[in-house]
Amino acid sequence: MGLFKKNPFGHYLIVKKWLIRIFGVLSHRRYRGFNELQIEGSEIIKNLPDTNVLFVSNHQTYFADVTAMFHVFNASLSGRVDNIKNVGYLWQPKLNIYYVAAKETMKAGFLTRIMAYAGAVTVERTWRAKGEEIKREVNPNDTENIGIALEDGWVITFPQGTTKPFKPIRKGTAHIIKNHKPIVIPIVIDGFRRSFDKKGLRIKKRGILQSFQIKEPLEFDYENESIEDIVQKLEYAIEQHSSFLKVIPKEEIDAMEDLNEQRRWKY
Repeated sequence: MGLFKKNPFGHYLIVKKWLIRIFGVLSHRRYRGFNELQIEGSEIIKNLPDTNVLFVSNHQTYFADVTAMFHVFNASLSGRVDNIKNVGYLWQPKLNIYYVAAKETMKAGFLTRIMAYAGAVTVERTWRAKGEEIKREVNPNDTENIGIALEDGWVITFPQGTTKPFKPIRKGTAHIIKNHKPIVIPIVIDGFRRSFDKKGLRIKKRGILQSFQIKEPLEFDYENESIEDIVQKLEYAIEQHSSFLKVIPKEEIDAMEDLNEQRRWKY
């Protein structure tokens, strides 16, 4: 790797490497020490191609979720199966991992701007801004940037666009899948909401067992499946379809902080 080599977004890879190393060392005990991360299916990671892979996951905190993914992916690529023992796997991290994040969030402060350099592909929310409900058109540059990231490597996205559970999947993710035809890997996480504050920066409770399940790639019939079909398939894959939850009034769902703890009943 050349000293001044850049990725397609103009970020110096040597800077990104050191950011991943530093943040990785600082965050490691959050998943192996203060709390424990139970991983399942990481052998799938080693067999993926180097580019055009899209990870879709449910979302529980702003940053702890994606940080855990950086740990799990790099540990898996270093030969560790379902564990993140010995943080040395971050010495030579995979540098073409990106994650989709709200532009508003990543520009909120100095720390988030630094974290954005480590791999954020920022997008403008079309439904919410500055805490208020809005409605605006999708910025075509955002979609283009996600496509660029897929061409260069792996992209992590949280298709619900919120940390609230059982919210609808945004159709933008389905359009990206239909247009770019990436390998789509579902991930289901749990326990992060109990472990961390909403931003995922502060440890809220220790001794929590966090779970991280990597599933087999999804299969799509691009000729016959509609955007709505893809959306529904994503809902089931990341276990955010309403059938995973006992019938509960919406206001109660929004109010239950520890919703992820309860058993997911079917109708």
